[in-house]
Amino acid sequence: MDFAAARFNMVENQIRTNHVGDSRVVQALASTPREPFLPRRMRGYAYTDEDLPLGHGRVMIEPLVMARLLQAAAIGSGDVVLAIGDATGWGSAVLSKLASTVVSLECDVTLAAAAAATLAERDVDNVAVVTGDLAVGYPAQAPYDVILFLGAVAAIPEGIVAQLADAGRLVAVVASGKGGGVATRVTRTGDAFGRDTPFDAATPFLPGLEPKPVFRF
Repeated sequence: MDFAAARFNMVENQIRTNHVGDSRVVQALASTPREPFLPRRMRGYAYTDEDLPLGHGRVMIEPLVMARLLQAAAIGSGDVVLAIGDATGWGSAVLSKLASTVVSLECDVTLAAAAAATLAERDVDNVAVVTGDLAVGYPAQAPYDVILFLGAVAAIPEGIVAQLADAGRLVAVVASGKGGGVATRVTRTGDAFGRDTPFDAATPFLPGLEPKPVFRF
């Protein structure tokens, strides 16, 4: 398979045609292959326009959703980014071309090790892969200019919002579990936090951030 041609077609047909006009985001996606971050058996599907299942409920996030979240985050070249739930490392590799430093938080030790190894093989030296509870974030390295959830959440944890720097942006797909979701952007200005919802989106929930079960008697 010609992966370079498939990546070009992904950018031209999935990304540019769907309200992604940020040239830095487009270039980062165009120059970051997806297939090395997937198991060999799945590499032929690397550039399909959907979330790619990895097992145990985890996915590699759909390219278009990723692109639109990145655009909403408005990442600057000097920014420090917390990426939550990347699974494969691909999202962090894309972020590495937009930001100064990326802290990639993953709860699955096996996925984290594989992601770190692939990033090292590709000489990505400004991403640190760490493990921990996705619902807690990574306060040890806070504050962050940008926090990005690479999967859906039922609600954005306030403890993670508090890890934003002044003027920082947090972006996530917030969903109820009853269908699609909405991309939500939280912006910090001093001690005030504003929210807006720039677009609709759907992607599977991250572990520990799913809707809580409702018990009825």
